[in-house]
Amino acid sequence: MFPTIIRRAAQKGAEEIPLIYTNPYKAKRLWPPDFEKMSPKHQFRLERRFRRRSKLQWARPRWTKAVKMVQFGSIVFVAVYGVLFLDWDGMGNPEHPPFQTIRTWFFGLTGNIWGRDQVRRRDAPDEASPVSSSDS
Repeated sequence: MFPTIIRRAAQKGAEEIPLIYTNPYKAKRLWPPDFEKMSPKHQFRLERRFRRRSKLQWARPRWTKAVKMVQFGSIVFVAVYGVLFLDWDGMGNPEHPPFQTIRTWFFGLTGNIWGRDQVRRRDAPDEASPVSSSDS
């Protein structure tokens, strides 16, 4: 961009044509327009068009998506930490802390994740157990 401007200025001479007037894309209308000479309806149309174009110009969809993902991730992290790892013993009833059933279920699933022994679920029927006495 700058070499082109310098080359054009050197070819035409700095005294003849200032750099401002060498724009090949001429404006169709004078901007900003004189709002005192316009009707209110035309003023509103121009303002609406300007607002729409400025929203499109300053829209940052990737940034907005990243911010939403970070917010969602932090909310999920705080919720999971509060339910599974936060020490609730000092708050409320220490005999029955909140979320204790969820904690025991979760840590029952993941308690022996690196060991060889498989952890059985308590509600699963035991295959090796004898038939109950109600059948006789």
